[in-house]
Amino acid sequence: MKIDYALTPEDLASKLDRLWRLSGEKIESIESGYDFGKGSPVFTVKGKYTAMGWTEWTEGFVYGSSFLQYDATGQGRFLDLARKNTVERMASHVSHVGVHDHGFNNLSCYGNWLRLIQEGKTDGSQAEIDFCELALKVSGATQAARWSATHGGGGYIYSFNGPHSLFVDTIRSCRILMVAHALGHVLMGENDTPVSLLERAVRHMQSTARYNIFYGEGRDRYDEWGRTAHEAVFNPNDGRFRCPNAQQGFSGYTTWTRGLSWAMLGFAEELEFIDTLDDAALTGLGGKDAFREICLKAAKATCDWFIANTAADGIPYWDGGAPNLRRLGDWWDRPADPFNHWEPVDSSAAAIGAQGLLRLGRILGLETEEGRRYWQAGLTTGKSLLSDRYLSEDPRHQGLLLHSIYHQPNGWDHVPEGQKIASGESSQWGDYHLREVALYLQRMVTNEPYYTFFGCLQV
Repeated sequence: MKIDYALTPEDLASKLDRLWRLSGEKIESIESGYDFGKGSPVFTVKGKYTAMGWTEWTEGFVYGSSFLQYDATGQGRFLDLARKNTVERMASHVSHVGVHDHGFNNLSCYGNWLRLIQEGKTDGSQAEIDFCELALKVSGATQAARWSATHGGGGYIYSFNGPHSLFVDTIRSCRILMVAHALGHVLMGENDTPVSLLERAVRHMQSTARYNIFYGEGRDRYDEWGRTAHEAVFNPNDGRFRCPNAQQGFSGYTTWTRGLSWAMLGFAEELEFIDTLDDAALTGLGGKDAFREICLKAAKATCDWFIANTAADGIPYWDGGAPNLRRLGDWWDRPADPFNHWEPVDSSAAAIGAQGLLRLGRILGLETEEGRRYWQAGLTTGKSLLSDRYLSEDPRHQGLLLHSIYHQPNGWDHVPEGQKIASGESSQWGDYHLREVALYLQRMVTNEPYYTFFGCLQV
């Protein structure tokens, strides 16, 4: 990746204006042209959103996008649409016991709705506040109940694969546990035993940092600073770690770049939240300083890997060990090519990762060399995402961010006629996270309050 050290958020202002114009058109196209009776929209095929019945984890992005659109533009019709659809369609996601995705689905809609009320960007009755808070509390507790203990006293929120499976993705679902805890909620277990949501979130993050992130410390032959494994597999009988694995990456010994980006953003966001906690809150969990160091090490490692293993324009290919990358020659020394014949890029990984880079840079301080490096890398990726190559202007295409990949190993992504690899399509997580990083940058330009997932908490 070639970092542009001269770039500023203000340089992207006109591109952000263009994004929000296109974004509104895409939201309205989905609302008027998609049949939600077929399931949640997941990714586009020939420019039209379609469902994929693997796991229900994307519907909150649809309505969350409308909340973000209102936040950025002040256009009331998007707020009305978001509120209406959240009330009518999201209840089943709040109590969904079969997924590890509560922090994606429910914070994107209920969380953004509550945040807009708390920030004074919209009026909200006490009943609306109570409604959103209850949804977030129940969602956090439901997510925390998917629990597997590890050997030695730790544990993790297990993936939809079952109790043996820790996904790197789930680091971002820890946010819902943190918010529910901050709202005063606990999970009630057998014999009325209260379970701390903060403790479960911390234990999960510790496990992710230990088992899904690599630090070049000799763990195996493929151990390098910042590499991630999509899945960590455990023996469910005794909680001992067995091996790294991959569901959507090429292998457990290569780095699936969207999984990497979830870790980049998840650890950076939680570092921001940790700084709001009293020291006493983490006394029984090893202490605030020690936990912060775990998260900081993981955030730096994954962000460093992204910078070192991403194309010159800050857009990664779908997996750092994809077998045909070698056929692309010195691909890291030039902009990513979505139309090559061998391996697809994944713009959604870039949209997620860019926000992680920006947040980590700000945490470390933009006046420091280290912090500025991450910050400028995030801006570099953001600029590429806002370019004509990745931003969809075709009114017939319902997606906003082009060249997103869902599941390369399964071959689910659409390959256009005359091409050899998937390209030109969008995903709900890619579109949502492009909007989210755009809102993050816009608030910097306009000097609005800093955007965080815990902005929904009353201050």
